[in-house]
Amino acid sequence: MKYLAVAALFAAAAVPAFAADGEIDNVKCSMCDGWNKPQKPFRIFGNAWYVGTTELSAVLLTGPKGHILLDGALPQSAPLIAASIKEAGYDIEDVKLIVNSHPHYDHAGGIPALQRMSGARVAASPASAKVLRDGEVGPDDPQFDPKGNTRIDPLKKVAIVRDRETLYIGPISVTAHMTPGHTPGSTTWSFRACEADGHCKTIVYADSLNPVSTNGFHYTGDRNRPDISTSFRDSIRKVASLKCDIVISVHPGFTDTMGKLASRTDAENTFVDVEGCRDYAADARKRLEKRIATELAEKGK
Repeated sequence: MKYLAVAALFAAAAVPAFAADGEIDNVKCSMCDGWNKPQKPFRIFGNAWYVGTTELSAVLLTGPKGHILLDGALPQSAPLIAASIKEAGYDIEDVKLIVNSHPHYDHAGGIPALQRMSGARVAASPASAKVLRDGEVGPDDPQFDPKGNTRIDPLKKVAIVRDRETLYIGPISVTAHMTPGHTPGSTTWSFRACEADGHCKTIVYADSLNPVSTNGFHYTGDRNRPDISTSFRDSIRKVASLKCDIVISVHPGFTDTMGKLASRTDAENTFVDVEGCRDYAADARKRLEKRIATELAEKGK
């Protein structure tokens, strides 16, 4: 499986715009219009739906006692996601839980508005929950830039989820897998999605494993920061080891989500690929090792 090269997307600087009441409104960035291009919702498998934009994933897991939403994309993506949920045949008011992959503005920016629309509980890893509550990433984040876009609309309440903890809404559930590296609180989520006949698949909603950063950040550490390259490698190995019938990455280009959609037929669900997580991890491992080699060469090691 060859994945699309999308690392350049993360280099775009962005500046948050503030609404009159002081809350963050739409984010402006060179990639935002493309990231926020509307996408017609589609069923991934069973009771799992893609409700994100063309270039920013969001997944809805539906259930009889309420639904779970994974990620919220940009602040300006929130109404698009709510509309996609409606078009899929569900209501935003029935979303009872929203979980986050990592708290950058392109994945968490829409969560506050979606939480207000639904009244849902929001849950994230300890490090991500702090950012969601504070509304700002810290200097431990590889993409921290005090002059760039580091803020999102803060949330008052964010529940903490631990590694391998499972959160339930009635009979449906999602399990958290801590995969730090891209951010300190990065979280990959897995869940079972089932057809009406009881046939089920395990879907992995894979957080970014992309080793990108602002200038001056070193995954191999420096006098201001610890070496996090080993823990990043561990995260990649963890994703590769997960039970995984279907993988959807937070930036859909990394797992060719739209290509799989275009090639799907009534006879074949091209999202089903038991090698998907391992392929995704293998691609990430190559990029991380290349980045580490570059850093060590710069340090003369």
